[in-house]
Amino acid sequence: MSASESIFALAKYFVYLLIPYLLLLSAYRIFLHPLRRYPGPWLAKVTDAYGGWNALWMRFYLVIMRDHGTYGPVYRQGPNRLVFNTATALRDIYNNERVGKSFVYTLLVGAKTSPNVFNCLNKSLHRTKRKVIGQAVTERATRLFEPTLQQQVDIFIEQLRSSKEPMDITPRLRWVGLDTIGLLAFGFEFNVQRDPKHRFVLDGIFAGNFKSNCLFQFPLLYDLGLENLLASISGRSRKRFFALLEQMTSSRLGQGKHARNDLASFVAEGAQGAAMNDAKLRELLFSEGIFFLAAGGDTTAAATAALFFYITRKINSEAYKKLADEIRTTFASAAEIHSGSKLSGCHYLRACIDEAMRMAPPVPGIPWRQLAEDDPQKGQPLIIDGHLVPPGTQVGVSMYALHHNEKYFSEPYKFQPDRWLSENEAQVATMRSAFAPFSIGSRSCAGKAMAYLEASLVISKTIWHFDFEAAPGKLGRVGGGTTGRVDGRGRPDEYQLYDIFAASHKGPYLVFHPREGKNDHLGG
Repeated sequence: MSASESIFALAKYFVYLLIPYLLLLSAYRIFLHPLRRYPGPWLAKVTDAYGGWNALWMRFYLVIMRDHGTYGPVYRQGPNRLVFNTATALRDIYNNERVGKSFVYTLLVGAKTSPNVFNCLNKSLHRTKRKVIGQAVTERATRLFEPTLQQQVDIFIEQLRSSKEPMDITPRLRWVGLDTIGLLAFGFEFNVQRDPKHRFVLDGIFAGNFKSNCLFQFPLLYDLGLENLLASISGRSRKRFFALLEQMTSSRLGQGKHARNDLASFVAEGAQGAAMNDAKLRELLFSEGIFFLAAGGDTTAAATAALFFYITRKINSEAYKKLADEIRTTFASAAEIHSGSKLSGCHYLRACIDEAMRMAPPVPGIPWRQLAEDDPQKGQPLIIDGHLVPPGTQVGVSMYALHHNEKYFSEPYKFQPDRWLSENEAQVATMRSAFAPFSIGSRSCAGKAMAYLEASLVISKTIWHFDFEAAPGKLGRVGGGTTGRVDGRGRPDEYQLYDIFAASHKGPYLVFHPREGKNDHLGG
């Protein structure tokens, strides 16, 4: 028998063994598995490839929403996964000391050797990391950093003024976000608003998020060694991003840990007590930097782009007028637009930002959770919204699905900022219980206050300096759904998200008209 015949024979016997194994495994998962009584798509009961396939097409959150409509508020999304769509489940999962992050977070870059605040599973270590990271975004730190943030927002305004042609707002919001977070994290000037040199970083962040989400939904890809294939599909930008981040890390540490009050200084200070050598410290800062740049640069852009989209739809013209009136009557000049009582007193602005994040949450899919390894009540049953969850089960809530649940939000697909200003306190409390764009509990976003400030400044200053509307014709429809589509993208007045764990997005294209007498200089 030739070598090729031997290989063929071995492959044939392997298939003969594999097929019965897969059939038996499928039968077990459908008929004998502890989650067998939960409804769900039959393919999801058999394999995580159901979620992986939809993650590959960046529509995972839409499929979750559709399946909730078919199977109800709790259904089986994978062989060992349950998805919930209630405010009670939100609290039981994400604000529960017994529940920790799923093992899938360990599949991310550096998670096993130098975990960051995002992919760290150990709760004690996470508390330490969050305390360190949180120093960069405390109220005091935010006040100290605000002049730098203001400078970046002013550059954004200058860029809007530079063209009379329709402008895609998404890349410009991502640029201001990256420039801002680069300075906050490492004191590094990406300067992508003015110079395209480092714009590949955003492509690298996209590629990394896309790969991570595919692994989250179909972790078998990692076991099969196919994560490198995902990385190759996503192109060279991710490698270039990592190479630049390594340079940034070494350069910043070379300046001394107290050179400036940024993320690097706090990480270095926190590591001092752990007696880390320089190589380990660089590895730690690199790991934290991956998360900090990705989270800080893109999530605020998603919410702000969504708000620009919604207030420029004709159906929401009254919201645009009301918001413009609030900004232009509250502030006598653009120089007055900064943190403080006037900005915090713009209640309609805050309602608009919240409504945009309700309709387009920065993380629309599912942050998976499971019983923590250091569960303080080990051995006791886990109850999620009245359901006894078997050990080894991953659980989660889609923020998009919860934010569009009619039980909590009437007319959930309509942009209605006034819902947050209702005098019906019970109604507002009900909505707040199901509103979690930054998640809740110990794993919620530490940079929430910074994100609100950045969004508030961008929107307020843009409205102060410009009148603007959607671009005419086909460009003006970019960002919305397409009439007739039946895959969840059929609403022209809904801002479309592309699920790569964080929300990717396109548009809207807007035309900006400088207000007479308001653009002589950025001070108003």
